[in-house]
Amino acid sequence: MSSAFAGRPDTENAVIQIYCIESAHGQLVRDLDFNPNRQYYLASCGDDCKVKFWDVRNVQEPIKTLEEHSHWVWSVRYNHSHDQLVLTASSDSRLILSNMVSISSEPFGHLVDDDELSEGEDNQQEDKTKEPLKDSVVSTYEEHEDSVYAAEWSSADPWLFASLSYDGRLVIINRVPRALKYRILL
Repeated sequence: MSSAFAGRPDTENAVIQIYCIESAHGQLVRDLDFNPNRQYYLASCGDDCKVKFWDVRNVQEPIKTLEEHSHWVWSVRYNHSHDQLVLTASSDSRLILSNMVSISSEPFGHLVDDDELSEGEDNQQEDKTKEPLKDSVVSTYEEHEDSVYAAEWSSADPWLFASLSYDGRLVIINRVPRALKYRILL
C-alpha cells in the first residue's frame, strides 16, 4: 500500500504551491495564458468582463486591466512571437485584438529589411514610426453571431489568428492589420 493511502502524506508526489492569486477576478476565472517571452507574466480573464495581466512575483494587484468586453471573457491568448499582441474572446460575440506595448518584452519592436516594404508603404512607415506605440485596442471583430469561446494564434504564421463561436463554426480567420505589423517590426 502506498503511503498516500496509509494516511501519511506522500512527500515524493506532493504538489507545492508557489504563487496564489486570491480573488483574481470578482467572479469565475475562465482562462489564463502565460506570456511566452516574460516568464513571470500571465494574463487571466473571467466572468467579471475583465482581462487582467499579472506579475506573479507580486500578486497584490494586476499590472494592467482591460475592460473592453461587455460580457464574460472566455479566452485570452498572447501572440507567441510578438507578446504585445493579445487576443480576447467573449460571450459578447466579439473578438478583440489588443496591443499591450507597456507590458511586452520588446516594446520597441524588431527590425525589418527594406526589401519587405513596398515603395508606397516605405514613406507611410517613416511618418508613423516617429511616435511610439501605446497600449490600445487594435481591432474589434464582430462577425460572430453568438458567444466566442476560443481564440488562437497560428503556430506557423505569427500574424494569423482564428476564433470559434458557440454554434461550432470557425467564423473568423484573420490577420493582424498590416499597418500595425510594420510598426511592430520597424
